[in-house]
Amino acid sequence: MTPLLPKQSILVVDDTPENITLLSELLGSDYRIRVATSGEKALKIAYSDEPPDLILLDIMMPGLSGLEICRRLKANPDRRRIPIIFVTAMSSIEDEERGLELGAVDYITKPISPPIVKARVRTHLALYDQSRELERMVKQRTHELMTTRQQIIRRLGRAAEFKDNETGNHVLRMSHYARLIAEAHGLGEETANIIFNTAPMHDIGKIGIPDSILLKPGKLDAEEWKVMHQHPIMGAEIIGKHENELLETARIIALSHHEKWDGSGYPQGLKGENIPLEGRIVAIADVFDALVSVRPYKKAYPVEESLELMQKQSGLHFDPSLMLAFEKALPEILRVREIYADEYGPLTDVEFKINEIYAHRNDPQGYPGVLTSPKDGD
Repeated sequence: MTPLLPKQSILVVDDTPENITLLSELLGSDYRIRVATSGEKALKIAYSDEPPDLILLDIMMPGLSGLEICRRLKANPDRRRIPIIFVTAMSSIEDEERGLELGAVDYITKPISPPIVKARVRTHLALYDQSRELERMVKQRTHELMTTRQQIIRRLGRAAEFKDNETGNHVLRMSHYARLIAEAHGLGEETANIIFNTAPMHDIGKIGIPDSILLKPGKLDAEEWKVMHQHPIMGAEIIGKHENELLETARIIALSHHEKWDGSGYPQGLKGENIPLEGRIVAIADVFDALVSVRPYKKAYPVEESLELMQKQSGLHFDPSLMLAFEKALPEILRVREIYADEYGPLTDVEFKINEIYAHRNDPQGYPGVLTSPKDGD
């Protein structure tokens, strides 16, 4: 047996009890009726955790008028989609025009006609349901597209990593570092997440560097460095220019993460704040992980020594203000380093939950113990 769907709710707002009774009796058999005899109570119900699906609203009321209630609700992003039908004795064209301009979907004059009230309520509830379903489908599709883009970016980042013979979890660690630095610098969650999801593409251009240079065990000569300095440009060309913010940020990071604060970096020799903020953030995250990790051509430096080397480069290689953010985020950065340690093996498909890294923020006891085994998801 198909379960019954919950009744849709209608909020009836009128300062006259007789009008509330009339509309409640007319619609009560088909809908769940809630009532308010003042504007203040109407707003309280509308802003509650269970807002109505439609509002029948009188205009002429003491205190907050129906027009003011409508204006406030339509100014609220979380409630502006609730359809409002004015039910009022005000019937001039000017009154109707003013109400519709404020965002009401319809206008019913008193004395009411029961068939008209029922028909219009039914119509606008159906339209509201269709609008919400369409919005849900758009959000779902947008999320699917964003997830697909994120996965493509991560896999391409992996491709560059395999080509470069770097440690298996480098892009995971430095992506988290970049997010933490961005947050500590005061960037919002959305921006920090975009940087986190695009940082793995920073070295995609190394795909275009010959193995004889990229995998050379010794130091590169001047001509080889000229070729190596082209990988940011190659990376930007591989990604291409896009209107999509995620892909465009990936291109910017690939192109700018080897620029230096004092202008001595490459490939464009940008200086100071002319270097995109995303590139400046990723530069710190990338260099720190390179210093504290083993590479075929170097040992891992101790954390303390690495931090000392980086501090000496504040104002030279690195943006000084971002170095302050890096220091602020350092406890969490070190936790990420332990969670994604290379000794656990590559965590390409079996990665730690991001929430595990940030769980301690609300823990009054401080940091929980460092995890020693991977968990599904990321």
